[in-house]
Amino acid sequence: MPYLSDETRVALERVVEGDSGAVPDALARLRDIRSALAALEEDPATLTAVRDAVASGSSWDDIASAAGLKPAAAKWRWQGSDEEIAARHQAGRKRAARPSSVPTDLPGMSVSEAAKKLGVTPQAIYLQVSRGTLRAETVELGDGRKYKRVFPED
Repeated sequence: MPYLSDETRVALERVVEGDSGAVPDALARLRDIRSALAALEEDPATLTAVRDAVASGSSWDDIASAAGLKPAAAKWRWQGSDEEIAARHQAGRKRAARPSSVPTDLPGMSVSEAAKKLGVTPQAIYLQVSRGTLRAETVELGDGRKYKRVFPED
């Protein structure tokens, strides 16, 4: 009895057909290969194999080595119930959706920019803000990130 899902089997067959017949163009080959990899990653057979390995006494180090991962990454992907795994993956997608860089269209200057402009340390900027000799505001973006912005010209 086959252990791969029908979707995974179809994705693999596309790669094999492209490899044995007329070679498709480069982008089609790339799409086929990536879709086969994604199908294999998402295939329930992967989680079933991991759970079978755990049940047979394999360590997370052994499972990670077989999967080409570090043990922490293997546990993050596959340890726990279906609901726990889904919750971890959903939280990871939320983190990945957030921009990783500071927006450039914020008002004023960052603390480090103001420190360089005024020739002082960032700690001195915070001290001046706390004493009221320098105006600063905390700007909160829609995704929850907060930035301290300084207005030295005021």
